[in-house]
Amino acid sequence: MANTKSAAKQARSSLRKRAVNLRRKHTLKKLEKQFRDLVHAKKIEEAKTLFPKVVSTFAKAAKGKTIHRNKASRKQARLSQLIK
Repeated sequence: MANTKSAAKQARSSLRKRAVNLRRKHTLKKLEKQFRDLVHAKKIEEAKTLFPKVVSTFAKAAKGKTIHRNKASRKQARLSQLIK
């Protein structure tokens, strides 16, 4: 339990941030899996239409510091290689 008002506020704040980050990570994982499934099923055109959304979602997660910017960049590069 928090000892001060500011510590209690920080605890509440971190719970909210944790919920947001978990939602974002779940969305990232789901989109990446959809994309990889499309590529492995040889549905390249559908994968190409989904690709900008995947890249955008990774960039937003990195901007919000949900994931590290280098990780986002690495994932984007590897997913773009799959299309090629």
